Amino acid sequence: MKRTNNDMVISTASPHTIKKFELVAAYIESWAQKLINFRDCNRLVFIDCMCNSGIYRDDEKKEVKGTPLRVAKILSEVAHDHTDKQIYLYLNDKSQRKINELRKHLPQEGENFHIITNAMDRDDFLYEVGDQLCDCQGLHFFLFYDPYDANINWDPLVPFLRSWGEVLINHMVSDPVRAIQQVKRESKKEKYEDTYLTEFENLTPYGTDKAAYERRIEAIIQKLKGARRYFVGAFPFCNSQNSQMYNLIHGTGHIAGFKLYKQTAWKIFGGKSSTQTTRENPDQITLDFGDIEDDIRSLFYVSDIAKYLQKNYEGESDVPLSKLWKFLDYHPVFPSDGYREEIKKYLKNVYGAKFCKKVNPLTGKKETVISFRKGNLCNE
Repeated sequence: MKRTNNDMVISTASPHTIKKFELVAAYIESWAQKLINFRDCNRLVFIDCMCNSGIYRDDEKKEVKGTPLRVAKILSEVAHDHTDKQIYLYLNDKSQRKINELRKHLPQEGENFHIITNAMDRDDFLYEVGDQLCDCQGLHFFLFYDPYDANINWDPLVPFLRSWGEVLINHMVSDPVRAIQQVKRESKKEKYEDTYLTEFENLTPYGTDKAAYERRIEAIIQKLKGARRYFVGAFPFCNSQNSQMYNLIHGTGHIAGFKLYKQTAWKIFGGKSSTQTTRENPDQITLDFGDIEDDIRSLFYVSDIAKYLQKNYEGESDVPLSKLWKFLDYHPVFPSDGYREEIKKYLKNVYGAKFCKKVNPLTGKKETVISFRKGNLCNE
């Protein structure tokens, strides 16, 4: 049988994979710092059920640290600074050889810093960990579910989706796009049926429509998460040919985590919404105000956020600036933090918006308000 890159103990990490490591690590760093200071948070738990060996080589054969090692370093430092809180890492891979390699590179444990490694089937691992953690008080968890292909078993994920924690799923959308029309074996069909929770015949019309598969995954998450409100943010990762490989889909029951994930993703991508690099000039404003929400998975820049706000508030006067940021809080892709000054600059210089200070009659305090021009024309 041919040996694949994923079979190697130390495999090759492509640029988009390395960018994935960076996003997860950056988010965990911010996530941990926010939660560790909450009085009702006694334990932080990071779970990676398909963690690999933690060591990779890039295209130039240089060593690259993967998600578990980056996160372990971050959380060991958090534990050192907050000795009154307990921090746990649960790291699992089905390969004992990869776990053995991982253990060589992990930081030392401490009285309040614990690393539990396992070489188990991912589903068995999640059933076991879920039974231990999902009903615990004062515990906040982050689960990373990172399969090599579009192979998701939702049953062991349900307790995590319905608990007070966060889940990050790698949806390998390139898999069905490439293979769905050629699948003949029943076992392969069952894999897709389990991943998308529908009969295979219902999937074949999707064809190469990546957005259709993504919408299906997000609909499944919203159905399985229970009655509470749940926020889902998805960001695409593309290869060097600008072909989308996968989405990192983040789910949380708290708006603060949703906002933080969007802000972190845009920062890691360099002020845009994905690793895609197809638009030559992000400052070249187009005047096409098509439904931007129906195309949330395309490549967007800060200029697109300004265009979106102009479209929604066209002609309105004295809109509190705070209302704009609140409006962006709930957008599936656009961040409400991190790019405010740039957004205001676009609104003023491109769309002719006017800013001023006015007294809020409810609070008696001055606040910044914005008046939007009528019409979508840029400044003459």
